[in-house]
Amino acid sequence: MSSSTPLNRAADSLKRAKSAIGGKVRSLRGPVNEPGKRPGRSSQPSKTSKLHPAAVWSEAAGTAGDFLAPGLTKVKAVWLRFVWPVLAVVSLLGWVVLAASIGLWWAGQAWGWQEAKSAAMVAFLLCLLAIGFIVGRSAYGVVLDLARTRVAVGDDAVGSIAVSNVSTRPLLPAALELPVGSNTAVFHLPRMKPAQVHEDLFTIPTARRAVIVVGPVRSVRADPLHLLRRRVMWTDPVDLFVHPRTVSLGSSAAGFIRDLEGMPTTELSSADVSFHALRDYVPGDDRRHIHWKTTARTNKLMVRQFEETRRAHLAISLSINTDEYDSEPEFEMAISVAASIGRQAIREQRELDVLTQKGPLRCETGRNLLDDMTRIVGAPLRKTAVDLARTLSDTVPNASVVFFVVGSHVTATQLRSAASSVPPGVRSLAVRVQPGAAPSRANIADLTVLTVGDLDDLAIVLRKAAA
Repeated sequence: MSSSTPLNRAADSLKRAKSAIGGKVRSLRGPVNEPGKRPGRSSQPSKTSKLHPAAVWSEAAGTAGDFLAPGLTKVKAVWLRFVWPVLAVVSLLGWVVLAASIGLWWAGQAWGWQEAKSAAMVAFLLCLLAIGFIVGRSAYGVVLDLARTRVAVGDDAVGSIAVSNVSTRPLLPAALELPVGSNTAVFHLPRMKPAQVHEDLFTIPTARRAVIVVGPVRSVRADPLHLLRRRVMWTDPVDLFVHPRTVSLGSSAAGFIRDLEGMPTTELSSADVSFHALRDYVPGDDRRHIHWKTTARTNKLMVRQFEETRRAHLAISLSINTDEYDSEPEFEMAISVAASIGRQAIREQRELDVLTQKGPLRCETGRNLLDDMTRIVGAPLRKTAVDLARTLSDTVPNASVVFFVVGSHVTATQLRSAASSVPPGVRSLAVRVQPGAAPSRANIADLTVLTVGDLDDLAIVLRKAAA
């Protein structure tokens, strides 16, 4: 007998299991004294350890799983390839009719009811006739085209489906299904001659921020009673991004982040673009920075001293803890506020970091930022806006302007705690979203608190902050 037979493999598996169980038994019982050696003294009397039944069952289950895994994999592959496609054709009503035919036939045989047998035969005959409606192949050429795969909330999302008959014979009328999110649109195809093209237009509602999966387009063949339904996929699904609504802030509204020469710091440097003062020459200084006019007047070498500058680096902390918001519209407005500020910073080619409780967002381009903003899902979280502010300070230590975008349930005490985590010299602003409130500005220590009641008021309150 070959060593690769199933019986030998099973025997080897059992030997390995036996040796493993034996090893566990020895480890549980403790060390065994060797012959001729005096056993050591123990403060407690020795107890014979017993093998726990759970360990035996665990080892047996692992061995059985290793032995049966190849067979189960093959069975699963056969099921998914041959059996499941056949069973998936039968609709819920079809399964009910089949079950009814079996039950009626059994009742007729048991009690001699000829009427029950007749009803069972009729039900079974309906299932057989339904097969004739789904058998056959369709030769379609289907093209799903979305005019834009990224739109803002409220914009029109228009698409089209072009279906052509690529066979050499006419095709009977059929129906196409187009899943759009959780809904399904149905398009009816007429009788199509060879090479004939039929096109349908559709509009997708974009009332709220979401990532909508459009497609795949599938043709459906069904009998008149819908006992059997056969679906054939013709296209791949397409993601439609409905971005949050944003507003243009304008250069005047974001004047505090516009600094062509950088933002000066308190650190001095011997070479930069922001002039600070003159000082005495020290051996090793660059002679290019000698101020000759002052040197001639004072009769000693004087060099220029500069302030180190840094480019405006914007950091946005967006809280997605729904406990801090009064309603869903308020949460959506907060996302729109953060997206508007971030988009303005990207337009002005500023460095940008956006952080939520779930982690950072991509900020390489405006499209990446809005795509990640669209995927945000709010939820009650243990991390508050204060915790997020502390994480932001550690994640973006070189920020020059920090925004805290929060809901109306965040108190002034929490905002003060969030501002205390910002390093000195960094300008910090909190945008508090509260629908219907009048735009206003207030100060909590070094923190500027801006209240926004409508997204269109964002540019106004930012002008107040820049003033």
